[in-house]
Amino acid sequence: MSTPALSTAKNRPPAARDVLELLKPITWFPPMWAFMCGCISSGESLAERWPFVIVGILLTGPLVCGNSQAINDWFDRHVDAINQPERPIPSGRIAGQWGLWIAIGGTLLSLAVSLIAGYWVFAATCLGIACAWAYSAPPLRLKMSGIWGPGVVGLTYEGLTWFTGAAVMAGTLPRAEILIVLLLYSLGAHGIMTLNDFKAVEGDRKMGVRSLPAMLGVDRAAQIACVVMALPQALVVLLLVNWGHGLAALIVGALVVAQLALMPRLLSNPLKYTPWYNATGTSLYVFGMLAAAFGLGGAVGL
Repeated sequence: MSTPALSTAKNRPPAARDVLELLKPITWFPPMWAFMCGCISSGESLAERWPFVIVGILLTGPLVCGNSQAINDWFDRHVDAINQPERPIPSGRIAGQWGLWIAIGGTLLSLAVSLIAGYWVFAATCLGIACAWAYSAPPLRLKMSGIWGPGVVGLTYEGLTWFTGAAVMAGTLPRAEILIVLLLYSLGAHGIMTLNDFKAVEGDRKMGVRSLPAMLGVDRAAQIACVVMALPQALVVLLLVNWGHGLAALIVGALVVAQLALMPRLLSNPLKYTPWYNATGTSLYVFGMLAAAFGLGGAVGL
């Protein structure tokens, strides 16, 4: 039987600082960056859309992304109790069922806020929330797959947030060129997510997580990640040229060449140089996203 002290601890609301730690603010930047790219790619002026932009920033950062972290931590609480016992849930700082209630509450709040921004943003938020639960929760638990897991994260972090930014600005379904480019960058992000799996390869093997590094080895997984990152960007360059955005194509192309120049060092020792590549090559990747967005939007209103 649980003691009164334990029951009280489980029922006590968690401290705000512990909830914030659960939501992992450091992870909010990539989707917020992609949201900004979506806003720019729309070609619409920011002057009359600031309220919707603020709503979009809240959605892509602290709400949907933050909520996805809460969902993941709840369903990983048993693994974290071994690997990261200092995390808010396994440490008991967020006790009882509070982690689950935060995840459910964040889901409902995200959906409610997305209604303010219009139908297409609501639809994108619904898909993003569904992906967050499918990624972490049984029975799908897509994070166990080296194919579906990184793919879902790339789609939600880059594609859906870019879509949200463009839809917020235009108030309608983004045009075909934007949809094609955001899908290509989402595909390329699969490689970035694969690199992120290197830091947990030994633990993944022990826990049965079928990440690409765990299944294929880090060398082979790194080679695949480099190809997956580079090819979609090369297609973006060709499309930008075809659509008449020559300067944007030149900038994105130069950034791709710079990434290719960095990849041999990464491939020489993926475990050692992945953090270095994330700071260099991945940064070039996201700057390429911004250049493509400026090309698509024609820098109107900026």
